[in-house]
Amino acid sequence: MSEDRVRIELAEHIATVTLARAEKHNALDVPMFDALIAAAERVARERGVRVVVLHGDGPSFCSGLDLAAVMAAKGGLDGALEPLRGEVPNWFQRAAYGWLRVPVPVIAAIHGNCLGGGLQIALAADIRFAHPDARLSVMEVKWGLVPDMSITRTLPRLVGIDVAKELTFTGRVLSGSEAHRLGVVTHLADDPLAAARALASEVASKSPDAIRGAKRLFDEAWIGTPEQTLALEAQIQLGLVGSPNQLAAVSAGLSGARAQFADPEPTGPS
Repeated sequence: MSEDRVRIELAEHIATVTLARAEKHNALDVPMFDALIAAAERVARERGVRVVVLHGDGPSFCSGLDLAAVMAAKGGLDGALEPLRGEVPNWFQRAAYGWLRVPVPVIAAIHGNCLGGGLQIALAADIRFAHPDARLSVMEVKWGLVPDMSITRTLPRLVGIDVAKELTFTGRVLSGSEAHRLGVVTHLADDPLAAARALASEVASKSPDAIRGAKRLFDEAWIGTPEQTLALEAQIQLGLVGSPNQLAAVSAGLSGARAQFADPEPTGPS
């Protein structure tokens, strides 16, 4: 059943990942969690994928947790809570955290509702396009809960800690326009999916080694010491200089021709 929840289309080095429970605004039931986890693992290992575009089918990106469906599938409240007692990252977290671990850029296209767990999935993307009228919320406080799908690795990187706390304390719904002003989303677009695909095409035309290296650099350097982060810059650069793809980029830059890059061997989630 989980294979019905997420579609993956591969074309021109772009993996388009579509949440496909449109009739429920792509709410997160057990098959959706399983499908999202599997999809992130697949695109991380798929040879030739240079960029991922993540979006929702139908009227919304994702309306959040389908609590009734999860409880029914897990045999009640105790069963639904069991993944919280397991490994780290746990089953709930991996549906979002998996996209942080994909070694290539992930671009989310947000429209309609993007609430609770749905927002945490979108926050795990590297770049977010949103429709001005999209509805976004860190909604868990409404149900007396904290957000727990890897938000600690995402939202505080985007906004001040005071803003992150306010959004979490209140659970208020932001429009796409307000989310953009606060820095929760990167760009506004009347057609977020088209805009995400256009950017993905641009990124996919660059050296996949350099793009992967840049994502690793920013992700790993966020909490490092100056000595660690500067050493990482040098380490990644030394691996790129003189490599076939780097020389192809130089040749293309000098000639004006489109570079022909070789795709690296898949490494899986980082």
